[in-house]
Amino acid sequence: MKKAALVASEVPDLRTRDRVMALLSHGAATAGELGAQLGLKPAAIRRHLDAMLAEGLVTERERVQRGPRGRGRPAKIFVLTDAAREGYGKHTYDDLATAALRWISRQGDKAVASFAAAQVEALEERCSAAVREAGDDPLARAEALAAALTAEGYAASASTIASGGQLCQHHCPVAHVAAEFPQLCEAETQVISRLVGTHVQRLATIAHGDGVCTTHIPGQHIVRKIDD
Repeated sequence: MKKAALVASEVPDLRTRDRVMALLSHGAATAGELGAQLGLKPAAIRRHLDAMLAEGLVTERERVQRGPRGRGRPAKIFVLTDAAREGYGKHTYDDLATAALRWISRQGDKAVASFAAAQVEALEERCSAAVREAGDDPLARAEALAAALTAEGYAASASTIASGGQLCQHHCPVAHVAAEFPQLCEAETQVISRLVGTHVQRLATIAHGDGVCTTHIPGQHIVRKIDD
C-alpha cells in the first residue's frame, strides 16, 4: 500500500501544470505571482516549478530591478523554454484542428473520412518512392516504409513475428485529434495497406491510449524467394 501511495504522489498534476504553462505563455512571472493567480500555496506552486525546471520546460532567472534595490534577494522569475513553447503551441494547433473537424463532421461522417483521406494523400506520395525501391515483398516494403515514416516524424520500425510482419509507430503527430476522430487512423491504415501491397490489420493506436501504433501484416501474404 505504501508503495502504491508513493507512486501516486509522484504523478504530476497535469491540469495545474497546463495552467502554469498557459500563464507563462503570456510572460515571465514569479512563483508568488503564479501561486496568487492559481490559488496555490507557495510550497505547492514551487513543487510544480521544480519539476518543470528538471524537465526543461522552464528556466529561472533574476528579475531585472529598476531603480534602487530593496533589501533581500532579487526576485526569481520563471520563463518558458523554447521547447515548452513549441509543445504548448502544438496543443493550440490540436485544439484548432479538432474544432475544424467538428465543424466538418456536421456535414456527415463521409465528410470527415474524405478530409482524412486527403490529409494522408500527401504522406502516401512522399513515402511511395522509397517503398517501390524495396521490391514486391511486403515485409521488405514495410521496412522501407518504416524508414520513410521515421523521416516524417513517426519513429517507426518493422519486424518479423511468428504470424507475419509488424509495423510499429512510436509517435503520432495527430494523436490528440485522432482520439476524437478515428477516421484519421483508418485513412492512415489504408495508406499502409496500399504501400505495403497487402491487407493489414491495425492492432493498437496511440490515439486509443495504447503506447504504440501497431499494424499487423498477415503471414500468409509474406512470401520470400529462397535461392535453390
